[in-house]
Amino acid sequence: MATSNSVDIKAWIDQRPVGRYQWLILGLCFFIVLFDGVDVAVMGFIAPAVMQDWALSKAAFGPVMSAAMFGLAAGALLAGPFADRIGRKKVLLLAVTLFAVLSLACAFARNPYELAILRFFTGIGLGAAMPNTTTLLSEYLPQRLRSVLITVMFTGFNLGSGAGGFVAAWLLKHYDWHAVLLVGGLLPLALLPALWLWLPESARFLVVRRAPDEQVAKLMRPLGGVFPAGTRFTSEEPAIARRLPLATLFNERYRLGTWALWATYFMGLMVIYLLMGWLPTLMRDAGIAVDEAARTTGLFQIGGAVGALLVGWLMDRHQANRVISLAYLGGALFIAVLGLIGLGSSALTLVVMLAGFCMSGAQTGLNAYAPGYYPTEARATGVSWMLGIGRFGAIFGSIIGGVVLGLGMGMDLLFITLALPAVIASLAILVNARAARRLSAHGPVTTV
Repeated sequence: MATSNSVDIKAWIDQRPVGRYQWLILGLCFFIVLFDGVDVAVMGFIAPAVMQDWALSKAAFGPVMSAAMFGLAAGALLAGPFADRIGRKKVLLLAVTLFAVLSLACAFARNPYELAILRFFTGIGLGAAMPNTTTLLSEYLPQRLRSVLITVMFTGFNLGSGAGGFVAAWLLKHYDWHAVLLVGGLLPLALLPALWLWLPESARFLVVRRAPDEQVAKLMRPLGGVFPAGTRFTSEEPAIARRLPLATLFNERYRLGTWALWATYFMGLMVIYLLMGWLPTLMRDAGIAVDEAARTTGLFQIGGAVGALLVGWLMDRHQANRVISLAYLGGALFIAVLGLIGLGSSALTLVVMLAGFCMSGAQTGLNAYAPGYYPTEARATGVSWMLGIGRFGAIFGSIIGGVVLGLGMGMDLLFITLALPAVIASLAILVNARAARRLSAHGPVTTV
């Protein structure tokens, strides 16, 4: 695996403890994902106030809610192939700049048409950031701790979405919805200097791209290594044909697992975004104050942050696909219960937290699992396309939510029906487990 002048970069990282430099990378990625979570969820928190301010119906506001979802899908689909060609850091810096600046611009939108257009382009930045934080961090972590530490990073998304509800509630009470969007843009803008200075490029990406060994050594030394001049860095992974990264996702080795990951992510996001996007509006219609509705919805993601940590911890100790599958099943159960108890129940906040615990825990676990299914040369593409295709589930959830609520469907039927996609997600990730076993039977499975 390694000699005095040859170092297998993955094996070297796997054999060492997690050091301060890796914690710095995790922290920077955590804050990217935190602010991503704030911005993705923000429209759900301010939707009642915007609709009241502009005298919009739920159906009319649906396109505004879904505009960012289309942008998220486009950003993810575009960013992965670029990151597998030009690097993870460059794409991340561009993505954070884009969603920060455009979130500020959204605060000055004069009508729903302007807001929808600006939210679409904001979504492109948001969609490009998420998969590249996952890919970059995964390539700096030892395999034995990969799942739990990636889920630690992804708790930033849950905490950002959840804390955003509390911040939005306070700002809506003292100012208006414009202030919420301003804060959502200023926070990631303030993070950019730290990303320029301290966020590294992926050393494993540079190895497979045959960058000079000294450039790789410069990135590896802060991890605690001593690499004399002449050290060669290698990456022992299953060979793939030289082709576009996207083609790798559909070759005979990866095709089945790719489809299964897409189906799982699609169904999971459809459920999560319908709940986050429309639960505040449902609660307001039930006579609950706007600020209280925002806080309760925020608890869904707070519960998800705790669930993600547990799911990640279990994934590193048990069969990862089964852990994710069981979490989705738990989410289906609590979503169905949410519909049965009604929005006026005293148990509402507890059930919302438990639904978030399972659903967001499973979804975050899937983010941690996916990078290990693909080789380095196609990893960013594999992760970003899973997220991009999955975003269409979020779009579908946002649109159908506005339509269904406009028809006056009962909440019990709505939530019970909503549990079904979570069951499908639970089954689909087990199909990926079968695909992973087939990969193992035909040679070594690529692991992060």
